[in-house]
Formats: sequence, structure tokens, C-alpha cells
Amino acid sequence: MKKTLKDAIKSLSVKSEDIKGIKVEGYDFDRGIDFREMLDKYKSSGSQAHMLSKAIDIIRKMRKERVRIFLGYTSNMVTSGNRDIIRYLVKHKLIHVLVTTTGGIEEDFMKTIKPFIMGDFRADGADLRRRGINRAGNIFIPNDRYVEFEKFLQPVLEHFMKKQRETGEITVPSEIVDYMGSLIKDKSSIYYWAHKNKIPVFCPAFMDGAVGDNVYFFNYQKGNDLKIDMARDSHNLIELAMKAEETGIIILGAGVVKHMICNVNIMREGAKYAVYVNTEPEYNGSDSGALPEEAKSWGKLTLDANAVKVFGDLTIILPLIVAGAFVDEK
Repeated sequence: MKKTLKDAIKSLSVKSEDIKGIKVEGYDFDRGIDFREMLDKYKSSGSQAHMLSKAIDIIRKMRKERVRIFLGYTSNMVTSGNRDIIRYLVKHKLIHVLVTTTGGIEEDFMKTIKPFIMGDFRADGADLRRRGINRAGNIFIPNDRYVEFEKFLQPVLEHFMKKQRETGEITVPSEIVDYMGSLIKDKSSIYYWAHKNKIPVFCPAFMDGAVGDNVYFFNYQKGNDLKIDMARDSHNLIELAMKAEETGIIILGAGVVKHMICNVNIMREGAKYAVYVNTEPEYNGSDSGALPEEAKSWGKLTLDANAVKVFGDLTIILPLIVAGAFVDEK
């Protein structure tokens, strides 16, 4: 049916409903720089700024209600400067359980020996290979960091093999990480503080990385004697979720750490609070990109869970979250 000018005017003039809510506005720099006020203005800025503000509010509620907080993070968090921010949380006992990947463990210890160096996303890979320099994004990690880490880790594996032979007890990854943390005297280490504060560290993909390489080398020389019990650590992690009054989860990144933390919370019919931060889309159907509503369908979150996903780069977002939710004003 053909439309007339009168129809077009009518279409453009639909009477609006009066609605209430937060006025959309950003920070006024004419007021100078007030970081706390600027962060508060994220709530009314729209887009991911609003979601970040919601994440901060949810974490504040976790802390206020003293729920057991599970912090999951991928290895690139430790590769980057976020390692120091995670260390702050562990040092001050602001979270209660850590779940990470192998890289999230080994790179922390490497940094206590020699630093990583800022590089370039567009660096020539073949040239770096010839120079013995590995690249993680725009961060350079020379091979000698791995050599020094091997010198540190091999005696650790020897310690647990000796214990296994003497007692018959098979160790678990969390016990290995705790022992490693007890050996390090460097207070810049996440796992120095995890050991000191008795915060357990779980690694569901313990063999994926330099740790796994070192276990392979060690067992190749020792006749495959050393065993590591992944099942018992999974049991211990589930128990920490089940025995908590309430749980909250903060997941920095995606992949195995996100699924593991969400999955153990199924056993208690879901976490009460959840904050996800990553750049993964949901359209490919993987758990990495799944939104909180999908987690509710599995029982990973309670049906009335207070949850949010923030899309963005964690090297930008995590400092803001910690500033807003964990650092109390003096």
C-alpha cells in the first residue's frame, strides 16, 4: 500500500512514553581531575562504561556480603602488568581462591628472575626467532627466562618425586604451586603471597606450558616416575564451592579458567554473583563468549544472580575495576 506524506509525518511523530532513569552524561573536565568522581560517571556514560560500573557495584556487594570470591585469570594477565594488580588482591586477601592457566603460574616466577620487555605487535617473527626472543602480543620474553625457570622448577619436581617414593602419596598441582611460592622470597610474586596468606591456587591445565615441558623432561630422565593427580585437585576446588555460604566469581579472560570456575559452582546450584571480562563473542556457541544468562541455564549461576559481562581489554579495564571495587578510600 502506498504511503502519503501524512503517513510519514505520523510515523515520525509517535507519542513518546515518559520514562525515568539515570540521565546519560559523562564526566565534566571543567571540574578538574577527580578520579573517583570520573569513575562514578561511568555509570551514566552508556555502552561498556556502564557495564564496567555495574561490575564494580557487583564486586562491592561480594565484598560487603563476605562471599567466597573465586578469581580466574588467563596467562596473558600475568604476562602483562596486570600481574602486579592480581598480586595486590592476593597480598591483601581480597579474594579467596585462584584459578589460572600454566602460563599464569610460570610467568610469575620467571618475572622474579628477569623482567619481560615491552615490544611491538608488528615485530618480525622470524627475526625474533633467530634472536631467541618470544613474543606475546607486544611483550617480548627472551628464551633465557625459560632456561632460568627450568633451573628453579626441576629441583621442585625432584622434591615431589622423592616424597612420592617415600610416602606413596601422589601430589596435586595446587600443592606444587604452594611449595613453589614457599621457595620464592620475592614479594613481587603472586604466589609468594598466595602461600603466605594460604590462598589456594588451582590450574586445570597444568601440563599446558613450560611446567608441562619440564615435567616431560623430568620424567624422560627419571623413567616416568613422577605422577600428578589432577582429579584430587578438581575435587578440592569443588569442595571449596560447595562448602561456602555464598560464592562470587570474577573471571579475567576466557577458556578453561572460565568454564572450570563456572562448572564447579553447578555443584552448589550456582554462584550468587559473577563478573566476566573478555572480548569473546557469544555467537560461536563456546563458553568463552557465553553471557551470564547462558550460565543460569546450566545452573552455574543462581536464577537471580547479580551478574554482568564487560567487553574489553583487561589491561585497561582491570585497573579500573580494582580502583573502584577493592581500593578503599583513605
